[in-house]
Amino acid sequence: MNSYDKAFLVSGRNTLIHKNKKLDLIVINDDNDPPLIITRHGVKMFEESVPTNKVEAKERYMEIVDISSTDVFGETKTLLFVQALNNKEYKVDYSKKGTDLFIRIHQDNYI
Repeated sequence: MNSYDKAFLVSGRNTLIHKNKKLDLIVINDDNDPPLIITRHGVKMFEESVPTNKVEAKERYMEIVDISSTDVFGETKTLLFVQALNNKEYKVDYSKKGTDLFIRIHQDNYI
């Protein structure tokens, strides 16, 4: 799958850019870390069941992004920056999961 088919871009060593408002991104980092959902409204923890395959994800208008896969970053991340379609950049610090500092706005206008 080339980058034109994906609903996201990878920038640098730890930045994910959401580029398609029709698809939400389900971000998976590690088995011990909670999944995230990136929508056109921002980033939050994903409370529903994660789609088991790409077909199920497409039916729910989602795309699964496994950060540790070789076509994304190739390793799990402790710190992830997400540029969402709401013109904000979010900082996700997996070392602070379960606290208010887990997901927070890093820049209000990244453009």
